[in-house]
Amino acid sequence: MNSKIKKMARAGYVAKGVVYGVTGLLTFMAAFNMGGTKTGQKGVFKFLEDQPFGNAILILMAIGLVCYSGWRFYQSTKDPENIGSHDKGKIKRIGFFISGLIYLGYAVYAIITLINAGSSGGGKTFSFLSGNFGIFVFVVIGLSLVGVCIFQIKKATSGKFLQKFNYKSITEEKRRKVIKNTGYLGIISRAVIFGVMAFVFLRAAYRSNTNDIKTTADAFSFLQDSAYGAWLMGLVAAGLVLYGIFMFMTAKYRRFQT
Repeated sequence: MNSKIKKMARAGYVAKGVVYGVTGLLTFMAAFNMGGTKTGQKGVFKFLEDQPFGNAILILMAIGLVCYSGWRFYQSTKDPENIGSHDKGKIKRIGFFISGLIYLGYAVYAIITLINAGSSGGGKTFSFLSGNFGIFVFVVIGLSLVGVCIFQIKKATSGKFLQKFNYKSITEEKRRKVIKNTGYLGIISRAVIFGVMAFVFLRAAYRSNTNDIKTTADAFSFLQDSAYGAWLMGLVAAGLVLYGIFMFMTAKYRRFQT
Protein backbone atom coordinates (compact mmCIF):
# COMPACT_ATOMS: atom_id res chain seq x y z
CA MET A 1 0.00 0.00 0.00
CA ASN A 2 1.21 3.49 -0.86
CA SER A 3 2.85 5.21 2.11
CA LYS A 4 0.79 8.35 1.44
CA ILE A 5 -2.41 6.34 1.85
CA LYS A 6 -1.14 5.00 5.19
CA LYS A 7 -0.31 8.51 6.40
CA MET A 8 -3.75 9.68 5.29
CA ALA A 9 -5.39 6.86 7.23
CA ARG A 10 -3.36 7.50 10.37
CA ALA A 11 -4.16 11.23 10.29
CA GLY A 12 -7.82 10.30 9.90
CA TYR A 13 -7.78 8.01 12.92
CA VAL A 14 -6.28 10.81 15.04
CA ALA A 15 -9.04 13.21 13.97
CA LYS A 16 -11.70 10.61 14.70
CA GLY A 17 -10.13 10.02 18.10
CA VAL A 18 -10.36 13.73 18.91
CA VAL A 19 -14.04 13.85 17.93
CA TYR A 20 -14.99 10.87 20.09
CA GLY A 21 -12.71 11.86 22.96
CA VAL A 22 -14.11 15.39 23.22
CA THR A 23 -17.69 14.15 22.79
CA GLY A 24 -17.25 11.69 25.63
CA LEU A 25 -15.40 14.14 27.89
CA LEU A 26 -17.98 16.93 27.56
CA THR A 27 -20.85 14.54 28.13
CA PHE A 28 -19.13 12.90 31.11
CA MET A 29 -18.68 16.33 32.68
CA ALA A 30 -22.33 17.16 32.02
CA ALA A 31 -23.47 13.90 33.63
CA PHE A 32 -21.93 14.90 36.95
CA ASN A 33 -22.53 18.67 36.73
CA MET A 34 -18.87 19.45 36.12
CA GLY A 35 -19.49 22.09 33.47
CA GLY A 36 -19.74 20.04 30.30
CA THR A 37 -22.69 19.58 28.00
CA LYS A 38 -24.40 16.68 26.25
CA THR A 39 -23.23 16.92 22.68
CA GLY A 40 -23.01 15.07 19.42
CA GLN A 41 -20.04 15.01 17.10
CA LYS A 42 -21.00 18.32 15.50
CA GLY A 43 -21.11 20.05 18.87
CA VAL A 44 -17.44 19.20 19.27
CA PHE A 45 -16.49 21.68 16.56
CA LYS A 46 -18.12 24.59 18.38
CA PHE A 47 -16.23 23.59 21.53
CA LEU A 48 -12.93 23.43 19.64
CA GLU A 49 -13.61 26.80 18.00
CA ASP A 50 -13.93 28.40 21.45
CA GLN A 51 -10.50 27.18 22.55
CA PRO A 52 -7.23 29.11 22.19
CA PHE A 53 -6.06 28.82 18.57
CA GLY A 54 -9.53 27.42 17.84
CA ASN A 55 -9.44 28.31 14.14
CA ALA A 56 -6.15 26.51 13.64
CA ILE A 57 -7.51 23.48 15.51
CA LEU A 58 -10.61 23.43 13.31
CA ILE A 59 -8.51 23.60 10.16
CA LEU A 60 -6.45 20.63 11.34
CA MET A 61 -9.62 18.76 12.30
CA ALA A 62 -11.18 19.40 8.89
CA ILE A 63 -8.02 18.12 7.18
CA GLY A 64 -7.94 15.06 9.44
CA LEU A 65 -11.59 14.24 8.82
CA VAL A 66 -11.11 14.60 5.07
CA CYS A 67 -8.21 12.16 5.43
CA TYR A 68 -10.41 9.68 7.29
CA SER A 69 -13.16 10.09 4.72
CA GLY A 70 -10.64 9.52 1.93
CA TRP A 71 -9.37 6.37 3.66
CA ARG A 72 -12.90 5.01 3.92
CA PHE A 73 -13.58 5.73 0.24
CA TYR A 74 -10.28 4.04 -0.62
CA GLN A 75 -11.28 0.97 1.42
CA SER A 76 -14.64 0.92 -0.34
CA THR A 77 -13.39 1.22 -3.91
CA LYS A 78 -9.88 -0.27 -3.95
CA ASP A 79 -10.34 -3.00 -1.30
CA PRO A 80 -6.73 -2.71 -0.06
CA GLU A 81 -7.24 -5.38 2.61
CA ASN A 82 -8.82 -8.00 0.35
CA ILE A 83 -12.27 -8.01 1.93
CA GLY A 84 -13.62 -9.34 -1.33
CA SER A 85 -16.77 -8.95 -3.44
CA HIS A 86 -18.89 -11.68 -1.85
CA ASP A 87 -22.07 -10.61 -0.07
CA LYS A 88 -20.44 -10.00 3.31
CA GLY A 89 -17.58 -8.14 1.69
CA LYS A 90 -19.93 -5.96 -0.33
CA ILE A 91 -21.86 -5.02 2.81
CA LYS A 92 -18.64 -4.02 4.56
CA ARG A 93 -17.48 -1.96 1.60
CA ILE A 94 -20.83 -0.22 1.36
CA GLY A 95 -20.46 0.51 5.08
CA PHE A 96 -17.02 2.02 4.43
CA PHE A 97 -18.49 4.23 1.72
CA ILE A 98 -21.32 5.45 3.98
CA SER A 99 -18.79 6.09 6.76
CA GLY A 100 -16.75 8.14 4.29
CA LEU A 101 -19.77 10.25 3.44
CA ILE A 102 -20.58 10.82 7.12
CA TYR A 103 -17.07 11.95 8.03
CA LEU A 104 -16.83 14.08 4.91
CA GLY A 105 -19.98 15.75 6.19
CA TYR A 106 -18.29 16.34 9.55
CA ALA A 107 -15.32 17.91 7.75
CA VAL A 108 -17.65 20.25 5.87
CA TYR A 109 -19.37 21.12 9.14
CA ALA A 110 -16.00 21.94 10.71
CA ILE A 111 -15.30 24.34 7.84
CA ILE A 112 -18.76 25.89 8.19
CA THR A 113 -18.13 26.37 11.90
CA LEU A 114 -14.78 27.95 11.05
CA ILE A 115 -16.48 30.63 8.95
CA ASN A 116 -19.12 31.16 11.65
CA ALA A 117 -21.97 29.91 9.50
CA GLY A 118 -22.70 26.79 11.60
CA SER A 119 -24.70 26.19 14.69
CA SER A 120 -24.14 24.09 17.80
CA GLY A 121 -24.88 20.38 17.80
CA GLY A 122 -28.40 19.09 18.17
CA GLY A 123 -31.40 18.14 16.12
CA LYS A 124 -31.99 20.14 12.94
CA THR A 125 -35.45 20.56 11.48
CA PHE A 126 -36.15 19.26 7.98
CA SER A 127 -39.70 19.90 6.84
CA PHE A 128 -39.46 17.37 4.00
CA LEU A 129 -39.20 14.58 6.59
CA SER A 130 -42.78 15.10 7.74
CA GLY A 131 -45.46 12.65 6.67
CA ASN A 132 -45.07 9.13 5.33
CA PHE A 133 -41.73 9.82 3.65
CA GLY A 134 -40.20 10.93 6.94
CA ILE A 135 -41.56 7.84 8.70
CA PHE A 136 -40.01 5.61 6.01
CA VAL A 137 -36.65 7.37 6.31
CA PHE A 138 -36.64 7.11 10.10
CA VAL A 139 -37.55 3.40 10.02
CA VAL A 140 -34.73 2.71 7.53
CA ILE A 141 -32.25 4.65 9.67
CA GLY A 142 -33.48 2.98 12.85
CA LEU A 143 -33.20 -0.54 11.45
CA SER A 144 -29.77 0.27 9.97
CA LEU A 145 -28.61 1.44 13.39
CA VAL A 146 -29.86 -1.82 14.92
CA GLY A 147 -27.64 -3.64 12.45
CA VAL A 148 -24.67 -1.42 13.30
CA CYS A 149 -25.27 -1.97 17.01
CA ILE A 150 -25.25 -5.77 16.58
CA PHE A 151 -22.13 -5.57 14.41
CA GLN A 152 -20.31 -3.49 17.04
CA ILE A 153 -21.22 -5.96 19.80
CA LYS A 154 -19.96 -8.89 17.72
CA LYS A 155 -16.81 -6.97 16.87
CA ALA A 156 -16.07 -6.31 20.54
CA THR A 157 -16.96 -9.73 21.96
CA SER A 158 -15.13 -11.66 19.24
CA GLY A 159 -11.97 -9.60 19.64
CA LYS A 160 -11.73 -9.19 15.86
CA PHE A 161 -10.76 -5.54 16.26
CA LEU A 162 -7.34 -6.78 17.40
CA GLN A 163 -6.73 -8.36 14.00
CA LYS A 164 -6.00 -4.90 12.59
CA PHE A 165 -2.91 -4.62 14.77
CA ASN A 166 0.51 -6.23 14.80
CA TYR A 167 -0.60 -7.15 18.29
CA LYS A 168 1.99 -9.82 19.00
CA SER A 169 4.79 -7.54 17.84
CA ILE A 170 3.90 -4.94 20.49
CA THR A 171 6.30 -6.07 23.14
CA GLU A 172 5.21 -3.73 25.93
CA GLU A 173 2.43 -5.47 27.85
CA LYS A 174 0.95 -2.18 29.08
CA ARG A 175 0.37 -0.93 25.56
CA ARG A 176 -1.20 -4.21 24.53
CA LYS A 177 -3.62 -3.95 27.45
CA VAL A 178 -4.45 -0.34 26.54
CA ILE A 179 -5.31 -1.37 22.97
CA LYS A 180 -7.39 -4.34 24.08
CA ASN A 181 -9.26 -2.64 26.93
CA THR A 182 -9.93 0.71 25.27
CA GLY A 183 -11.00 -1.10 22.11
CA TYR A 184 -13.38 -3.44 23.91
CA LEU A 185 -14.97 -0.84 26.20
CA GLY A 186 -15.02 1.85 23.52
CA ILE A 187 -16.69 -0.35 20.91
CA ILE A 188 -19.28 -1.54 23.45
CA SER A 189 -20.04 2.10 24.30
CA ARG A 190 -20.51 2.87 20.62
CA ALA A 191 -22.86 -0.13 20.40
CA VAL A 192 -24.93 1.29 23.26
CA ILE A 193 -25.14 4.68 21.53
CA PHE A 194 -26.12 3.11 18.21
CA GLY A 195 -28.72 0.95 19.95
CA VAL A 196 -30.25 3.90 21.78
CA MET A 197 -30.27 6.00 18.61
CA ALA A 198 -32.00 3.14 16.79
CA PHE A 199 -34.72 3.16 19.47
CA VAL A 200 -35.02 6.96 19.30
CA PHE A 201 -35.44 6.92 15.52
CA LEU A 202 -37.95 4.05 15.56
CA ARG A 203 -39.92 5.65 18.40
CA ALA A 204 -40.04 8.93 16.49
CA ALA A 205 -41.30 7.07 13.40
CA TYR A 206 -43.97 5.31 15.48
CA ARG A 207 -45.12 8.66 16.89
CA SER A 208 -44.88 10.35 13.46
CA ASN A 209 -42.49 12.87 14.98
CA THR A 210 -39.92 12.95 12.19
CA ASN A 211 -39.11 16.61 11.63
CA ASP A 212 -35.88 16.50 13.66
CA ILE A 213 -32.83 14.45 12.75
CA LYS A 214 -31.68 12.63 15.87
CA THR A 215 -28.08 12.89 17.08
CA THR A 216 -25.75 11.45 19.68
CA ALA A 217 -26.95 14.18 22.04
CA ASP A 218 -30.48 12.73 21.80
CA ALA A 219 -29.13 9.31 22.74
CA PHE A 220 -27.40 10.77 25.80
CA SER A 221 -30.60 12.60 26.78
CA PHE A 222 -32.47 9.28 26.63
CA LEU A 223 -29.87 7.67 28.89
CA GLN A 224 -29.98 10.61 31.29
CA ASP A 225 -33.77 10.35 31.62
CA SER A 226 -33.60 6.66 32.53
CA ALA A 227 -33.13 5.15 35.98
CA TYR A 228 -29.62 5.91 37.27
CA GLY A 229 -29.43 8.29 34.30
CA ALA A 230 -26.39 10.32 35.34
CA TRP A 231 -24.32 7.24 36.08
CA LEU A 232 -25.42 5.45 32.92
CA MET A 233 -24.75 8.49 30.76
CA GLY A 234 -21.41 8.99 32.49
CA LEU A 235 -20.35 5.38 31.92
CA VAL A 236 -21.19 5.48 28.21
CA ALA A 237 -19.50 8.88 27.86
CA ALA A 238 -16.38 7.51 29.55
CA GLY A 239 -16.51 4.63 27.07
CA LEU A 240 -16.43 7.11 24.19
CA VAL A 241 -13.36 8.75 25.72
CA LEU A 242 -11.77 5.30 25.76
CA TYR A 243 -12.79 4.82 22.14
CA GLY A 244 -11.02 8.08 21.33
CA ILE A 245 -7.88 6.70 22.98
CA PHE A 246 -8.33 3.48 21.00
CA MET A 247 -8.37 5.56 17.80
CA PHE A 248 -5.07 7.16 18.81
CA MET A 249 -3.60 3.71 19.38
CA THR A 250 -5.01 2.64 16.02
CA ALA A 251 -3.31 5.60 14.35
CA LYS A 252 0.03 4.46 15.74
CA TYR A 253 -0.14 0.68 15.69
CA ARG A 254 -2.64 -0.35 13.01
CA ARG A 255 -1.36 -2.89 10.51
CA PHE A 256 -1.81 -2.15 6.80
CA GLN A 257 -1.54 -4.61 3.93
CA THR A 258 1.68 -4.18 1.98
